[in-house]
Amino acid sequence: MKHRMIKAFKQANGGLFGHSEKADVGTSYQEMEKQGIALMGWADPFMPDRSLPAHIQKAWKEAIDEESSTHYTAPVGSSELKAVLAEKLRTFNHLDVIPDRNILITPGSDSGLYFSILPFLEEGDEVLIPSPSYPNNFTDVEIMGAVPVPVLLKKENGYQLDIDAFEEKLSDKTKMVLLTHPNNPTTTVYDRKSLEDLADFIIRHDLILVCDQAFEDYTFGKEMITPASLPGMWQRTVTVFSFSKGMGMSGLRVAYVVADDEIMDSLYANAVAVIGATSTSSQRALIRAFEDTSFMKDFEKHFDDRRKKAYEIFKDEEDLDCLLPESGFLFWLDVSKLGDSSKIVAYLLKEAGVSVNDGKNYGPGGEGHLRIVLGVYRDDEKVYDALYRIRDALRKFHED
Repeated sequence: MKHRMIKAFKQANGGLFGHSEKADVGTSYQEMEKQGIALMGWADPFMPDRSLPAHIQKAWKEAIDEESSTHYTAPVGSSELKAVLAEKLRTFNHLDVIPDRNILITPGSDSGLYFSILPFLEEGDEVLIPSPSYPNNFTDVEIMGAVPVPVLLKKENGYQLDIDAFEEKLSDKTKMVLLTHPNNPTTTVYDRKSLEDLADFIIRHDLILVCDQAFEDYTFGKEMITPASLPGMWQRTVTVFSFSKGMGMSGLRVAYVVADDEIMDSLYANAVAVIGATSTSSQRALIRAFEDTSFMKDFEKHFDDRRKKAYEIFKDEEDLDCLLPESGFLFWLDVSKLGDSSKIVAYLLKEAGVSVNDGKNYGPGGEGHLRIVLGVYRDDEKVYDALYRIRDALRKFHED
């Protein structure tokens, strides 16, 4: 009956009948771990080691023991958690929000991203996406029958936004700009000029912006600007936030969406039909997390050390090219001088015992690159050992 499916699902590869290049599709990635492969392709902090601080673990266990833990909270989320988030949004993101009018709690940022895009797109609409970018940006748009339009980011200007390139891609079908900020996979923190130019472009052409800020927490001295906070952008921006990257709580499955109440009213109306209610006990644990966020300083120290070490290892290699990562715990490595990135990914799996992501999965501009996740494992030395194995294997690689 697959012929009855819509195009986006009909063409999708879930790994049951053939190999899937995506680490988060199927079960093959988990099988690699059992074989001793270093898993550096899954953006889950310290995976598979412990990431949950003791005080949050205690709060989560206590929440599970409460009678309410097996019951729904409202599909739009816990009012108590939203009140805590409103304060974070005010101090960190410079957004003054009303908790029960501007915040929607979702079971993970992927569902939040999908739900944020869904209200605005119809068949044939076009969405401008800086590329390379998070794969779901392209996939979600295609599932909705709309058309993702990549806007190429260039290494020579630090992967910052080029508004002339946006103007060239604009058409009478353009409805939205879909932005991952900081960028995944390049780690770029878009600067004030990029974002102010983008805001002007969006306002002039009456577009909507959906902005995924999953990697906002660690930018190592770079100014982190929330586009919705810029003049004229609050009414036309939907922002998706995550606890998975900055707090290392991927398994709790909690995220949140923030928007003007005119947009949020429609999201509230359809939340139960599309995403359902988020885990009651997980939301309780997150409230406790915000009472003491000091553990994030330890996370930041690990990620800062690792990005510097990775850059040191690869920067002087003759056939490789890279920039010092600007955010999070990813590393974007240009291997195009060596050959096809898909072949190199397979080679590293066999010769170095390391699994990394093929840049081709991140859209145009991603080919010839590897995305290496530096955030895995608690032990820094385990990460460094894998990076040295990658470097040594690449020194010997020759494309057939």
